[in-house]
Amino acid sequence: MKTLVRSILLFSITCSGLTALAQTKPVVPKAFTKADTLRGTLTPERTWWDVQRYEVAFKPDFNDKSITGSNEIAYKVVKPNNGSLKMQIDLQEPLVIDSVLYNGKNKLRFNKKESIWLITVPAQKMASLNKVQIFYHGKVHQAKRAPWDGGFIFTTDSLSRPWMTVACQGLGASVWYPNKDHQSDEPNKGASLTMTVPDSLVAVGNGRLVFKKDNKDGTATYKYNVVNPISNYCIIPYIGKYVNFKEKYAGEKGPLDVNYWVLDYNLNKAKTYMPDQVHKMFKALEYWFGPYPFYEDGYQLIDASHTGMEHQSAVSYGNKYKFGYGGRDASGYGWGMKWDFIIIHESGHEWFGNNITTKILADMWVHEGFTNYSETLFVDYHYGTQAGNEYNFGIRKGIRNDKPIIPPYNVNAQGSGDMYPKGGNLLHSIRHGLNNDVLFRNILRGLNAKFYHQTVTSAQVENYISATAKFDYSKVFDQYLRTTQIPTFNYYIENGKLFYQYVNCVKGFNLPLALKNGNQSLRLVPNTTLQSLVLKPEQAKLFDKDGIEKMYYIKVQNSKD
Repeated sequence: MKTLVRSILLFSITCSGLTALAQTKPVVPKAFTKADTLRGTLTPERTWWDVQRYEVAFKPDFNDKSITGSNEIAYKVVKPNNGSLKMQIDLQEPLVIDSVLYNGKNKLRFNKKESIWLITVPAQKMASLNKVQIFYHGKVHQAKRAPWDGGFIFTTDSLSRPWMTVACQGLGASVWYPNKDHQSDEPNKGASLTMTVPDSLVAVGNGRLVFKKDNKDGTATYKYNVVNPISNYCIIPYIGKYVNFKEKYAGEKGPLDVNYWVLDYNLNKAKTYMPDQVHKMFKALEYWFGPYPFYEDGYQLIDASHTGMEHQSAVSYGNKYKFGYGGRDASGYGWGMKWDFIIIHESGHEWFGNNITTKILADMWVHEGFTNYSETLFVDYHYGTQAGNEYNFGIRKGIRNDKPIIPPYNVNAQGSGDMYPKGGNLLHSIRHGLNNDVLFRNILRGLNAKFYHQTVTSAQVENYISATAKFDYSKVFDQYLRTTQIPTFNYYIENGKLFYQYVNCVKGFNLPLALKNGNQSLRLVPNTTLQSLVLKPEQAKLFDKDGIEKMYYIKVQNSKD
C-alpha cells in the first residue's frame, strides 16, 4: 500500500457502494513544482555518488512532537568530482540541518535551496569510499491521516500510552531523516536504525536487534540492522508498549526467523491469529514468487496505529485482527473474507516493492500491480482457480480509468490508483492468454531472481516478460499502463467463419485470447487488423461475452448484434 495513492481503500469501500459519488469527481491535473522536479530528477549533485549504507540515529520527543538525530551516509564516488559539484541531500521542512561532518573529521559548509540542501564537499577520487554524517533536529511533519498522507505519527494506544511510527512512501523518507530521497539509489549494504526512547517503551526497527542499552536516565537505546539493500521509505521506527513472540518458519530456503511485535494487550489474540495467516502467506507467495527475499534479515509483523505498510522485514499491521480489509471484501464474491488482506498484501510487497523496487515513483505499478495480483494468486493457491478468477474479476469494479497508470517522468509523480486493480487485471489477462501456468509461474519467479535486490524500470519488467514468454507484449503494456481505454474485441461469425479484431485501443494491440469450454478450445492473437478464421463445429460456443470478459480485461462486442 502507498502513502499518496491508497486506491485499494477506495475500491474496497466502493465495492460496498459507499463512495460511488466520490469516483465521479473530475481529476484535476497536478501542477508540478520546482520541488517536484528537484525530488524527481537525478541531478548532477545526486549522480556523482552512490549510497552504500545509512546509519540513522534519532530521539523523538513525544510531547514536543520533534526529533533530533543524525544520518551517517557511506557512499562511493561513481563520477569524477573535482570539488565543483555539491552533494544534494533531501530533508523536508520544518526539519533543519545543524552540521555536517566529513569522514568523521572535517565540518562541511551547506546551504538550503528550494526544498533541498546542498553540501560543499572536497574533491574526491573516482571509486573512493567516503562518509558524511548529517546532524539535524526540529519539529517534524506529522501525518494527518496516516498512511494515506505521510509523516511522523505521534498517537496513543487504547490505554492512552505513547505510540509512535512513520509512514512516508510517496512523500519521502526525507520527511523525517536526511538522505538521497530517490528510489533508484538504495543503500547497497543495508542500514541501521538506532532509537533512543523512554525506557517504559519498546523500540522496534527493520531487520535484527543489535543491542538494547539502558541509559540510566529514563531512556533506553535500541539498535536494529539490515544487511540487504532497502528503500529509504522502508526504514521505519515502531515505538510503543510492544511485546514479542517468535518462531522459525520452514521456508523454501530453510528456517526463517519470524518475529511478531504486538501491543501487550493484543498478545493472546495475536498468538492464535497472526502465525496462521503468515504461514498461509508464505506457502502461497513462495510458491508463486520464489523464496522470501530477506532470509538474512528475517521477517517481522508489527502492530501499527494505521492500516498497514510494506516496510521491508518489518511489515506494519493495523487491520484489527479481522479478515478482509477492515472487515470488507473487495471482490464482492466472499473470497476476500477468508483471509487478512493487510497481512497478505503488505507481505506480498516483500517480493514486488522491496526485492524488486522501481527506480522512480512513476513506475510504481510494478509494486502495486504485482502485489495486487498476489492477492489473486493467494486465493488461487488456497481456494482454487475459480475462486482466484472470481476474486480478480470482482476487484475490477474499482478501476476508474481516470488517468494513465504511468504518469510523467522526472517530477516525482505517481500515476492513477488504478495501478492496483488494473495492474492486477493486466497480469491476469496475460496469464490467461498464455494458457500455461508453468510458464507464468516461471516468469514471476524469474523476475524475482533476475532483479534480485535491484532497482528497475517498468521497461525492464515489461521486456523481461515478453522475452521469457517469447511474445511481444509491448502494445499490451502500452494499452493498460499508458492509456485509459478499455479495448474491445469486435467479432462476428458468418457461414462458419470468424471475423475479429481489436478496436478502441492503441495500434498494434495484440493481447492473446485462449478460449476454453469443456472439450473445445481455441487460441487467437487478435490485433487491430481484421482477421478471419474458419471455425470447427461447436467452436462458436466459445464466444461467450460474459465468460471472456471475466478472464480478460476487455469488452466483447458481437458486431452483428
